[in-house]
Amino acid sequence: MYTHGSESLIKQAREIQESELEKFYSRLIKLLQGKELGHETVDCLQRLHLILSATKYTRTLPPDLQKRLRLLLSSPVEQLQVLSSAVLRETLPLAGEEANYSQDSNSQQNSHTAALLLAQAGSRDDLSSLCAQFLRGLENRPSEAPNHSLTHTLPIVNTILSHSPDCLTEDHVTLLSKKLVDWLRYASTMQGGGASSGGFFTGHRSRQPLPIAELDGTVSGDFFTVLCVGQGFTDDQWMNVYSFSMLRHWLLTFHSVSSDSIADTANRLQLSLSLSHSFSNDDRSEIDGSVVSMVSATSSSSRLLPPKERLREKAFQYCQRLIEQSDRKAQKRTDTDLQKACLVEAVCILDCVCVEDASMVYRAFPCIKALFGRLSSDLSFARVLLPVAQFYLNHGEMAAVDCGAVWKLVFGRFPAELFNDPFLAHELLRFLRLNLESVQIRVPHYTCYFPNLLKFLAWDSPAVVDDFVDLLPSLVTCGTALELLHTLLDLPCLSATLLLQLRSACLPISESGGRSLASMDAFRNPSFRGLFLFLLRGEAGSGDTIDRLSTLLELLSEAADWPRVVQCAQAVPVLLHIFFNTVITVADKTLLGQVILALLERSSLLLNIPEYIKEIHRVFSRQLLKLCKLHPSLVLDQSHELLDLAGATSNVYGKEEIYTHVVWVLGEYLSASYDSRCSVRLITSCFEALEAVLFEITSSASPPGGGCPAPRVITTLMNALAKLASRSHDLIPRVSLFLSKLRNVPRGSAVSWCTDEEDLVSIVTLGEELCSLLKTPGVAQSVLNPPPHITTPQWHRDTNVAMPLQLRALTRLTQAHTSHVQHTPASPSAYTGV
Repeated sequence: MYTHGSESLIKQAREIQESELEKFYSRLIKLLQGKELGHETVDCLQRLHLILSATKYTRTLPPDLQKRLRLLLSSPVEQLQVLSSAVLRETLPLAGEEANYSQDSNSQQNSHTAALLLAQAGSRDDLSSLCAQFLRGLENRPSEAPNHSLTHTLPIVNTILSHSPDCLTEDHVTLLSKKLVDWLRYASTMQGGGASSGGFFTGHRSRQPLPIAELDGTVSGDFFTVLCVGQGFTDDQWMNVYSFSMLRHWLLTFHSVSSDSIADTANRLQLSLSLSHSFSNDDRSEIDGSVVSMVSATSSSSRLLPPKERLREKAFQYCQRLIEQSDRKAQKRTDTDLQKACLVEAVCILDCVCVEDASMVYRAFPCIKALFGRLSSDLSFARVLLPVAQFYLNHGEMAAVDCGAVWKLVFGRFPAELFNDPFLAHELLRFLRLNLESVQIRVPHYTCYFPNLLKFLAWDSPAVVDDFVDLLPSLVTCGTALELLHTLLDLPCLSATLLLQLRSACLPISESGGRSLASMDAFRNPSFRGLFLFLLRGEAGSGDTIDRLSTLLELLSEAADWPRVVQCAQAVPVLLHIFFNTVITVADKTLLGQVILALLERSSLLLNIPEYIKEIHRVFSRQLLKLCKLHPSLVLDQSHELLDLAGATSNVYGKEEIYTHVVWVLGEYLSASYDSRCSVRLITSCFEALEAVLFEITSSASPPGGGCPAPRVITTLMNALAKLASRSHDLIPRVSLFLSKLRNVPRGSAVSWCTDEEDLVSIVTLGEELCSLLKTPGVAQSVLNPPPHITTPQWHRDTNVAMPLQLRALTRLTQAHTSHVQHTPASPSAYTGV
C-alpha cells in the first residue's frame, strides 16, 4: 500500500490540467536544449514519468520533446538513459511510427534501449524484423559500424531472444552462429586502448600495443578469452565476452539435436574424432585481419562443418581453454571469483555440447575428470563441482566411468560440512529436483544420503521446504521408511545439534564469568557424544532411532525456544503428511504395522515444543485412521500396543488427540467381520481396559494440573464400549449398568469430570440412547456395526434394485417440468389462485 504522501503525489499527477502540462513540457524542452543537464533536469524527468504512469490512458508528448528524449538514450549519464527509456515506454508510438523509432535506435544503442524496443514491438513479426535489423548491423565490419554499436547490439539481441526465442528465422540463426564463432575464437590478442609502457617520451607514436596477459601476469600464448586481462580491450574482445555470456543460452535455444540419418551421424562422429587428433593453422576467420592462435588452431576440416556444428566445435575449444586458465593462480581475489564463475559456465557449456553431439563426450571427459580431481579436495569450489556432477550424471554411463567419488562428495561432504551455505543448498537441491529421475536410476545409493540432505532443511527450513516437498517422496522406500520417519520427527533436535556444532567450533571450551549452555556442555561431554553423532550421521542404515532418545530430548530441552529450531518444527507436519501419503503406496502390510508402532512410540518422545507436539499428534491421528481404514487387520496385529496406550488413564489428559483416535479404531475395527482371528477373549480384554479408564475418569477428580477430560474422549469411550458389547453379548449388562448410572447425574449442576452443562447434557443423552439400543442386541449389532455396503451405499449404480430406475424417472420428470415452465408464459390465474 502507498503511504499518505505517495497517494497525494499520485493524486496531483492525475489531476494536473492540460494548461499546466503544456507549460511543464515547454520548461523541460528548454532544459534539454542546454549543454549541461543537471539535477533540475533529472527532477523534471522524474516528475514527467510520474505524470505519465499515474494515468490510465496513454498521453502524447510534443514531437520536439519526444525527439529530445530519444537523444537522451545515448547520453553518457546512465540515469538520463534510464529516465528517458522509462518515459518513452509510457508513450509508445502508434503503429505507423514504430519503424522510424527502430531505425533511430541504430545510432543510440545501449543496454537501456532493450526494454524500450521490447515494449515497442507489438507482435512476433515486429520482434522478427527488429532482430533482422540488428543482425544486419552485426554484418558490418568494425570500421564501418558506428562507434561501440556492436558491443551494445549483441546484449539487446540476447534480451529479445530471452523473451521471444521464436522470432529468429533459420537464416538468422545461421548468421549469428557464424558471428559467434568469429567473436569467440578469433578476437584480437593485443590489448586495446593504446597501452603504454611508461617513461618520459611517451607520445602517441611511442605507444605500442601490448599482448594480452593471463590472470597470473604472464603473457598469453593462445587466443583471447574472458579470463584474459589487459589495460584496455578492443571491440572484438568485448564481443568475445558478450558471446561467451550468451553462448549457453544460444546453444540450449537453437541447437537441438536434429534427426539426421545414421550415415550422417556416423560421418559427423568420424569427423569430430579426427578433429581431436589433427590440428593445423590454416583455418581463417571470415573477418579480415583477425589473429589466429598458433597454439590451438583447429583443423581445416572444421570449415566443412555446418554453422551450428562449427559453433559447437569452437565452443568446445573455448571452454577447454577456460578450464586450463582456471588452473593459474590469479593475482587478485576478484579474479579468483571470476575464475570460479567462468568454470561453472564452461562446464555447463561443455555439457550442452556433449548432449547435442555425443561424439564429444570422449574428448571432454579427460578434461572434466582432471578438473574434478584438482578441485574435489577444496570445498571452496563446491558450487563449481555441481556442474561437474551434472556432467557425470548425463554422460558418465556413456563414458563407462566410476561416478561413486562424485556422489560421495556431492551428497556426502557437501551437506555435512556446508549445510549453512544458503547458495549451495539452493543449487544442490535444485540440481536434485531437475535431475530426480536420472539420479534415482544412476545413483543407486541416493536414498541412503537422506540424513545428510535433511541437514539443509534442519538449518534453514523456510528457504528449502518447497524443495523437500518435491524430493521427499523419492526418499521413501521400504528400506528407508522407518528411519526416515524417526529422522523427520527428530529434525528439531538435528537443528539444535547443528547450532551446537557451529558454536562449539567457534567458542572456547570454557569462558571465565560467562554463562554456558547445558546443551553445549552435553555436546562436548564424551558420554553423550554418541547421541549427537547419530543425529549428525551422513548415511542411513545405522539404526531406526536412538536407544536413549528420552535422554537426548532432555539434554536439548533448552533449545525448544531457539528461533531456528522453532522454524524447523513448523515444517515437520507438512513433510509428515507427504511421507505417509507416499509410504502407503510403497510399503506392504508388515511395514505399515511397524509404522503404526513407531507412531505410538514417538507420540511420547518429541522435543518439548507445545505447538509442535500438538501438530504432530494431529498428524498421527489422521494417518492412523487412514492406515487402519486401508488395512483393518492392522488393528488386530498391533492390538497389544494400541491397548497399552488406550488403557493408560494419563494419556486421556496428555494425548487427547491421538488417544481419542486410538479408542475409535479399537471400537471400530476390532471385529470378526474385519479379521477372522478376532476372538471373544480379545474383545473382552479390550472392553475391560477401556471400561476401567472410563470408570476412573468419571468417578474421580482430575489429576492436579490435568483439567477435565475432553467430552469427545468420554463419548468416544462410550461408543467403543457399546460397539464391543454388541459383538459379545455377555458384555451388554456391564456397559448397560454403567450407562444407567449416568441417568442419576443431576443435569442442572456440573460434576467434577465435566464442568460445562451443555456438554454434560449431551453425554447423558448419548448414554440413554446407547442403553436403549443395547436392550435389543440384534438391532444394536446392525446399528453399531453396519456392514460396508450400508456405510458406503451405491444404490444408484446397482442394476439389481429399482433405485436407478426411479432416479432416472424422477430426473426426466423434473427436466420436463422445468422445460415446460421456461417455455410457457404464466397466466394471471397462476398468481391469483383462480
